[in-house]
Amino acid sequence: MFHLLMTIAIVLLLILYFKINPAISLIIGSIYMGVVMGLGLPETVVAIGEGFGGMMGSIGLAIGFGIIIGQLMSDSGAAHTIAHTMIKCAPKNLSLYALGLTGFVLSIPVFFDVTFVILVPLGVAIAKEINKPLPYAIGALVIGAATSHTIVPPTPNPLAAASILGLDLGVITVAGILIGVATSIIVMKIYFLILDKGLWNKEKDEEGEIQIEKTRADELSPEQRPNFILSLLPIAAPILLILLGTGFDFLVKGEFIDGLTEVPGYITFVSNRVVALLIGVLLAYIIASKSMNKEEKDDASSVGLQTAGIVLLVTGAGGSLGKVIEKTEVGSMLVENISQNASSPITLVLLTYFIAFIFRVAQGSGTVAGITAMTIMASAATTGIVNPLWIAMAALSGGISIGHVNDSGFWITTKLAGFSVRGGFKTYTLGELLVSLVILAITLIGTIITPN
Repeated sequence: MFHLLMTIAIVLLLILYFKINPAISLIIGSIYMGVVMGLGLPETVVAIGEGFGGMMGSIGLAIGFGIIIGQLMSDSGAAHTIAHTMIKCAPKNLSLYALGLTGFVLSIPVFFDVTFVILVPLGVAIAKEINKPLPYAIGALVIGAATSHTIVPPTPNPLAAASILGLDLGVITVAGILIGVATSIIVMKIYFLILDKGLWNKEKDEEGEIQIEKTRADELSPEQRPNFILSLLPIAAPILLILLGTGFDFLVKGEFIDGLTEVPGYITFVSNRVVALLIGVLLAYIIASKSMNKEEKDDASSVGLQTAGIVLLVTGAGGSLGKVIEKTEVGSMLVENISQNASSPITLVLLTYFIAFIFRVAQGSGTVAGITAMTIMASAATTGIVNPLWIAMAALSGGISIGHVNDSGFWITTKLAGFSVRGGFKTYTLGELLVSLVILAITLIGTIITPN
């Protein structure tokens, strides 16, 4: 336990004090853990390589494809079409909820930062139309976008959860969507009630004009952008294909179809996360052809892959730390000791949340926070004490908990909306904290109802 705590301290110290990249810090922490726990230098290095390679082999391509889909949707105008259509179809009295849920949908393939830039102009327009202060719209946008980016694949953290904890990707996709939508609606309602009570102070919480950044898609006319159904295909197709595999697996295991003893090979093929997301990429390419030439599509893919670089390194480094922890059996000993308590499922969930919470508050990255917590607590997923899904949700909710001045999303939200730092705390930080607590509450209820 001491060496595990020292590993966490070393990683945080390197990131916070020495300003070393999180991926490098995780690898250094992995070396420390392996050496002091007696693995030896050669075996530690082997474990680091195995962990990185295993994680990349499992989800590396899927993460890359997901980011390319998001970039193509953003640049081609597909994301704008989805946003305008969803908000236009909503009744005026529900327009703020529609804005938040639009952010939820767009952040499934698109990074939070890009989603926010796309939707800020719509948020400003909605706030003016319904005569509400701007933080109502900005808060709704933060809540919806941050929730799906945290718990719905193909964003990195939930993809990593499926790999690290041995979860069916279809299961975590369904759970992420259902829990995410419910959380977004509940938190938006709570947040609006808090604003109604007088939380916002315009003089202190706003300090400048809202900064609306122009993107390539803003220059496209509605006729140049793909229609709503086509715009949704790159998101919907991979999710439906993954769920197809999960559904067939359920039917086979439950013997619901006579004569079917295994999932057909072609179903296994198309429902594989890599193939499903590859199909999504191809659809995004085809749909983007309406407004982009070949060079522009290739440039968009290149930008997406550049963005994916640090995400892949951090994710792989998290896999390295997980493999070292697995070989030293520290995680197993930790879980074994905790499981002796009468309330062990709840304890395991809360411990997972707390680890992710500490990393999130300390170094800002939700990806680092969630993946580190899951790698440390991966042994809990194999004990039968608690369902691995709830370990995943605890780590993911801890990873979104408190975003503040060390989080790039905080500054994007604050500066683009024209808020002061105090205003950023009241929108971005408060919104994400409420999301975190509601997901944790749902997770605890799920743990009690279905502990294993």
